[in-house]
Amino acid sequence: MTATLLRGRLLGFVRRPDGIDDRDAYRYEDDGGLLIEDGRIAAVGPYAEVRAAAPADADEIDHRPCLIMPGFIDTHVHFPQMQVIGAYAANLLEWLNTHTFPEECRFVEPEHSARIARHFYDEMIRHGTTTAVAYCSVHKASADAYFAEALKRGMCMIGGKVMMDRNAPQGLLDTPQMGYDETRAVIAEWHGKGRNHVAITPRFAITSTPAQMEMTAALAREFPDLHIQTHLSENDEEIRFTAELYPDAIDYTDVYAHYGLLGPKSLFGHCIHLSDREADAMSEAGAVAVHCPTSNLFLGSGLFPLKALSRREKPVRIGLATDVGGGTSYSMLKTLDETYKIQQLLGERLNPFESFYHMTLGNAQAVSLADRIGTLDAGTDADLVVLDAAATPAMALRMEVVRSLADELFLLQTLGDDRAVRETYVAGKAMKAAL
Repeated sequence: MTATLLRGRLLGFVRRPDGIDDRDAYRYEDDGGLLIEDGRIAAVGPYAEVRAAAPADADEIDHRPCLIMPGFIDTHVHFPQMQVIGAYAANLLEWLNTHTFPEECRFVEPEHSARIARHFYDEMIRHGTTTAVAYCSVHKASADAYFAEALKRGMCMIGGKVMMDRNAPQGLLDTPQMGYDETRAVIAEWHGKGRNHVAITPRFAITSTPAQMEMTAALAREFPDLHIQTHLSENDEEIRFTAELYPDAIDYTDVYAHYGLLGPKSLFGHCIHLSDREADAMSEAGAVAVHCPTSNLFLGSGLFPLKALSRREKPVRIGLATDVGGGTSYSMLKTLDETYKIQQLLGERLNPFESFYHMTLGNAQAVSLADRIGTLDAGTDADLVVLDAAATPAMALRMEVVRSLADELFLLQTLGDDRAVRETYVAGKAMKAAL
């Protein structure tokens, strides 16, 4: 297989930055070379050094003056909700019942699932997202379509068939046994095939009976290495309803803890309104709170205390995500923009290096895959994004006076979108040209 040598400005993180001047947290090459062989990063460093050591017949692609970074990672998204993005509703539960649940009923049809899966992956690639953690619908056909499309494109994707057996339309309900059996079937057919990872996926406590939660617990015991994903403490009404449905639980988080679903590979969407006890429980278990800023603002759910959760005596692990279709953009750049604004409203500062850490290495750590994705380290998968901070006339005008890398990153997250993504590489293969 022919090697590929990318030339450009390289930026990758080694840990979360402690501040805007923490240069030890990242590696930056103003004229860098990145050698790709067999879908992985073979060498990275100053261009002259990498070029000298590279095979003479390596295909060279010059991306200067663009930035080359690890591909973006989205830790919470609903692939069946593409056609309800931007749907008008007052709050979470109204939005689900009015728009989302009826739309998801359509995913019983394999042809519809396959069509939307193709569009979903096109949008991921267009926006520079190379890995996502997705909820499919309750129908096995939706999970089959999701993983089949990931396999076709060679992408590292996490996802799961949703389990839900109450408080939804009949066309969206399984049973405890069916949810268990079909999840097992998805695991058998797709987990570890290509770069696919199956997640155990009870939608949230409101839509699962205790009997189904027991089946979820059984899956977690049988497959302890799998990811688990669900929703937690997004909306005040949701929290009250959960307390009514599970009156013996101490709080919302305790519902999941009771069924053995709190662990280091557990991803909990939203977590806006956690009590100190709940945050302690999540911290002790190593569970991840996934921040979905555009969704939280769109549905009026609340302001996620990212910085406060991170600096607690018992810190909570954090992921960032679009949450399409409650979220209003597929772009992780736009997600960073809204994350910054929410922290401003809470009297906090989020510097641009920390922002870009979160959607690359930080999110790779959140999904326990930092040994494979989220960095520019040699030996890891060559999932990359090429960013142009002068992609639009407005951005180009601003770039005329940008004098630092921090300012360039902040410009990208504030004004950038899919137009700023020049190319997306998946396992070393340029993908945007194929769209």
